[in-house]
Amino acid sequence: MSTRLVIRRVLTGVAMLITVSVLVFAATQALPGDIARTILGQNATAEQLARLRGELGLDLPVWQQYLHWVGGLLSGDLGTSLASGTPVAELLRVRVLNSATVVLIALVITLPLGLLLGLAAARRGPLDVGISAAVQTILSLPEFVVGIVLVVLFGGGLLRWLPPTSPLDPRQLAWNQPRLLILPIATMVLIALPHLVEATKTLLREELATDYVRWARLSGLGDVRLLTGYALPNVLGPVAQVAGVTVNYLLGGVVAVESVFAFPGIGSELVAAVGARDIVVVQVIAIGIATVLLITFLIADLIGLLTNPKLRRSR
Repeated sequence: MSTRLVIRRVLTGVAMLITVSVLVFAATQALPGDIARTILGQNATAEQLARLRGELGLDLPVWQQYLHWVGGLLSGDLGTSLASGTPVAELLRVRVLNSATVVLIALVITLPLGLLLGLAAARRGPLDVGISAAVQTILSLPEFVVGIVLVVLFGGGLLRWLPPTSPLDPRQLAWNQPRLLILPIATMVLIALPHLVEATKTLLREELATDYVRWARLSGLGDVRLLTGYALPNVLGPVAQVAGVTVNYLLGGVVAVESVFAFPGIGSELVAAVGARDIVVVQVIAIGIATVLLITFLIADLIGLLTNPKLRRSR
């Protein structure tokens, strides 16, 4: 893969990140309500409101507010929460680590399990029918419903093996209480797993239908050898790109999952910040998630190009 191609991918990612930053800023500016009045209360005078808007820079043109915000991000100044007066970096430090713990553990479980189930489902038969039925059932359910079902089964409902919520102290790291992580992680795995299984199965079946695999089958090779020795190596590139999308599903499910389990992470903090119209916190969380997604997609794309000769030549 040429250096020029890598540079082009990186520049595309940077352009996308700039676009996302503009969209995030515009979306937070469009939130209903008056920030100054939310902070000072309904009894604030016009003079007090005007003074606070000036202190917050809300009286500046929108483009100047955007440049000031981006400049702060680039310099490491995430700002101060409008709701609590706490520096955003301090407010989110533990919450980011908590969410990262859940997402990373879920990803470590999802990737190999999705690959194995995709391999199993690629062989047509009873096992494929069972896996496909389970996958389609989970795909039809919203994230919060998956979490509620697990709570009913293993939390406060039938079996009562695990606590139905994760009432962690937001100042404490989540891995200090691993038992409270089980249901959120299980929910995240179930959210992301079906997409990876379906993609892996589809890619493998397409590869099994190629001429060279058919000739290999005619030579007497069994299905397992065909899957693992012939089909799988040729789909690792596309599967790596699908794995990047899997991170998208995990991060997208953070808000719903953390809300269901009262888990102190960035998802639950985002919901609280939107409710309080704390746009400083909303902007930081949104641009942070977008940055992680873009970096993940870029890495997955480069891995796909490195491991897939046909894809690399076509680009």
